[in-house]
Amino acid sequence: MARTLLISDLHLAPERPLVTAALAEFLQREAHCDTLYILGDLFEVWVGDDDDAPLAQTVAEMLRSFTDTGSALYLMQGNRDFLLGEGFCNAVGGELLPDPTVHTINGTPTLLMHGDSLCTDDVAYQAFREQARSAEWQGAILAQSLEERRKLARNLRNVSQEANSNKAEDIMDVAPEAVAQAFEAHGVSRLIHGHTHRPCIHRGQGRARWVLGDWEANGWYIELSDDKESLEKFFI
Repeated sequence: MARTLLISDLHLAPERPLVTAALAEFLQREAHCDTLYILGDLFEVWVGDDDDAPLAQTVAEMLRSFTDTGSALYLMQGNRDFLLGEGFCNAVGGELLPDPTVHTINGTPTLLMHGDSLCTDDVAYQAFREQARSAEWQGAILAQSLEERRKLARNLRNVSQEANSNKAEDIMDVAPEAVAQAFEAHGVSRLIHGHTHRPCIHRGQGRARWVLGDWEANGWYIELSDDKESLEKFFI
C-alpha cells in the first residue's frame, strides 16, 4: 500500500528548537512511508547550500537518515528558503521540484505548489517574488560571503514582517481567480499547497484544494494512501 505524506512551512530556525525536535520525531515515526514531500519554507531563512550553521547540518543529517531507509523525498522552495538548491537536496538524498509541479499520487494527478504564487492580490510581494526567483538575482546574492548573506537575510526578514503587519488578511490569502487558473492550466482536480498557514480542505466543482498548516503549536501533514486521505495535526 503506497503511503505519501506532505508537509510545509516548518520555518525551522535556531530560536525554534521545539519544531526541529518535532521534525526529528516525525521523520523517525514515519521512516517507512513511501514518499515525503516538503512543499517549501522548511527553513525560516536559507542563505545558500554552503550554509555551515549548526541547524543546517542537523537538518541535513536528519533528512539523510530518513532517505537512507528507502523513502523518497521531494523538496520545493518556499518564500523564505528560495535559495534552497540542488546541492542541499542531493546531499540529503532528495530531489528539488520546480514550483509548480504535477505528480500522480495514488493514481490522482496532483498539482503541488508552495502557494505564494497564488496570492496575486499582494502585488508588492509578487514583484519581489519575481526578482528573488531570477537566476541573475540569486547568482549575485550567492556570490556574497556567508556573513553578508546572513545580514541580508535578517534585513529581508525584518522588512517582510513589518510589511505583513500592515497588510489586510485577505491580501495574504490565495486569490480565487489564481486558484481557478492553476486548476485549468494544469488540468487537474487536486491541488496541494502551503504558505498561507490556513489548513483546510476546500472542495467544490469536482475539485479539491488541500492547504497545509504551519508548524507552530501543532505540526501539520497530509496523508494520502490507498485507504486514507486526510489532513492531520499533532501537538508540538
